[in-house]
Amino acid sequence: MKPVLIILSDLWGKEKSDWIQFYTRHLSAIYEISFYDSCTLAGVDKSVYQENRLHEQFVNGGISKAVENLINEEHKIVDVLAFSVGGVIAWKTALKKECVRDIFALSSTRLRVEVEKPDCYIRLFYGEKDRYQPRSNWFERLEIKNNIIPNALHEMYRDKSVAEIICKEISAYRKGAMTKLD
Repeated sequence: MKPVLIILSDLWGKEKSDWIQFYTRHLSAIYEISFYDSCTLAGVDKSVYQENRLHEQFVNGGISKAVENLINEEHKIVDVLAFSVGGVIAWKTALKKECVRDIFALSSTRLRVEVEKPDCYIRLFYGEKDRYQPRSNWFERLEIKNNIIPNALHEMYRDKSVAEIICKEISAYRKGAMTKLD
């Protein structure tokens, strides 16, 4: 039986997530995949579909609501692949419930305000030119490696070539983790 991978969207939700296929196409060979629209989890009103309006709803209670809804939804041990705001949802879920085994998060800039680290494997990826990524002292304090994608911006994860890099990293890690269990 394949392990479960949940994918948490960025703040745009499913409406602007056609790029998710770059990940699911590769990772479905090793995972049973479930996709979550972060907006739906957070109860975000998309009637005004603008970045600042969506962001405001996430930071003003939406992230907490998404965490609670995800905890109520998932009862198995899962790995998480999360994008932008999805990464902080995954992180906070892992802090509250021991159902998250691994977190792979891309461009999760809101993590820069977190002071506690979940007890799971964590792999974070940021674009070199993402000005809101956590500072190096944050990574040092929490003892997390910062994985930088050269010349990339915040929404780097929408790029097929970046998706290929990430999928190779996840596949190699999963293969190594499975070997350790044998």
